[in-house]
Amino acid sequence: MRSMTRDEIRRIDRYAIETLGVPGVVLMENAGRNSADIACEMLGGASGGAVAVVAGAGNNAGDGFVIARHLAARGARVVTFLASPREKITGDAEVNLRIIGNLRHDVRDLGETTLARLSEQLAGFDVVVDAVGGTGIRGELRGSLGVAVEQINAADRPVLAIDIPTGLDCDTGAADGPAVRATRTVTFVARKAGFDAPSAEQYTGQVSVADIGIPAEYVARLAGIVDVG
Repeated sequence: MRSMTRDEIRRIDRYAIETLGVPGVVLMENAGRNSADIACEMLGGASGGAVAVVAGAGNNAGDGFVIARHLAARGARVVTFLASPREKITGDAEVNLRIIGNLRHDVRDLGETTLARLSEQLAGFDVVVDAVGGTGIRGELRGSLGVAVEQINAADRPVLAIDIPTGLDCDTGAADGPAVRATRTVTFVARKAGFDAPSAEQYTGQVSVADIGIPAEYVARLAGIVDVG
């Protein structure tokens, strides 16, 4: 499968939801569960370990909440840090935040002061999951999201980026400001076009492609590779 642009990935998501009838929350569940598998590999394949999930407010954050739930179910100690105010978390992401809240997971809201010192808390974890921002980000990160990225990098821990390292442009592979420097990136449906840029690897680390439950032949058709009718 070739690398895809931001717009191509969005078209595939819309097709899955609007034409195939797969609810967005199901796509999110598949993405998060498959990402949890990669996180377990980073923990050495054994149950247990300590994982910090740093989440923003969009669907990328929702993936992070699903990851937190699955890792906790497998025996890991998981803490989820919210880099965005709860009221900004809506839709499918809010559904999954509510679930881990009902399960009494450790979810911590980061105010301006605690966010600025997040690296000190992350230093005690085996793996940090970057679920701050996704493929929709363009240009330089500002405000709390930029601070969150800087703090993730400052913690100097193994990082798993979800779909794309926060701050990296999906199409160009450029980082106009702070961007997460991940150990591994688990990306969905296909590699992103920006990953092919020579400078992108310093941010993505090792890239794994995970499916979100859309049959490969439909992905291929939407990518213009084959016609499956």
